[in-house]
Amino acid sequence: MKIENLTSIDGFILLGITDEPNLRIFLFVIFLLFYLFILSGNLGIFLLIIIVQPLHKPMYFFLANLSFLDIFYSTITVPKILSGLLIGDKRISFFGCAAQLHFFHFLGGTEAFLLSAMSYDRYVAICNSLRYHVLMGRTLCIHLASNCWLLGFVHAIVQTTVTFRLPYCNRRQVTHFYCDVKPVMKLACADTKVSEMIVLGNLAIVAGSTFVLVIVSYMYIGRHLLNIRCRQERRKAFFTCSSHITVVSLYFLTSLCMYLGPTTQISLDQDRITALLVTVITPVLNPLIYTLRNKEVKRAVQRVLG
Repeated sequence: MKIENLTSIDGFILLGITDEPNLRIFLFVIFLLFYLFILSGNLGIFLLIIIVQPLHKPMYFFLANLSFLDIFYSTITVPKILSGLLIGDKRISFFGCAAQLHFFHFLGGTEAFLLSAMSYDRYVAICNSLRYHVLMGRTLCIHLASNCWLLGFVHAIVQTTVTFRLPYCNRRQVTHFYCDVKPVMKLACADTKVSEMIVLGNLAIVAGSTFVLVIVSYMYIGRHLLNIRCRQERRKAFFTCSSHITVVSLYFLTSLCMYLGPTTQISLDQDRITALLVTVITPVLNPLIYTLRNKEVKRAVQRVLG
């Protein structure tokens, strides 16, 4: 059988979250409220850090990058979820699917590298507090953030190229509410073993390297805290890191659950639930985690509100 122009299909159909008509309006309202909170919360933090002078510090510089990233991270997927729930439009073009997958992994990879850069910032702030502003100068912070975005882009290029170089035939239903590597690659009409190995290897390099950097940073922080005799100073340092540890735990645990499992139908259905945590819940929680437990941000909000 001749296989010609297999990728010239009209596009894909995203199965979405549910087909139950009774749930669609209810879920539409819920996701709309979540999305509005993501936009307002993360945009508020981003603008707050830019406007308020006392927040012009390395820690908040990286937090501003994270908030900016979370806005677009959710925008890649949530509007498509809303349109599918409201009007039932689940179609997505071939190139639209490729773009969605690319930007999802671009921003997801960038977030992983940003979280590791933030852990290094916490290490310097606690273990080298007297030299903090010298070591974490403005130039270094800009270079670290730029490299995070660049490495995230390279990661996404690899994922997108490997996924969409495969031929796709008549199967069009993506078992997900957005285009991701596992559900899209499952539709390919060719052997995907090599491609899956490349994708998993790339994910392992990104997740493994960033996770190791986070762990090493907190090992040094923990050893330093054990040498601090003052309980108040130790408690202050712990609260400085607790918000970041919470965000890191949420991000890496959900990402591992999504990509380390097998590519079976049951696994793909479970991945949709896990993906909601990554694309919707985590961006909602990030503003709350970093503001509710941060006195400087609270004071900045009070200052702006008068």
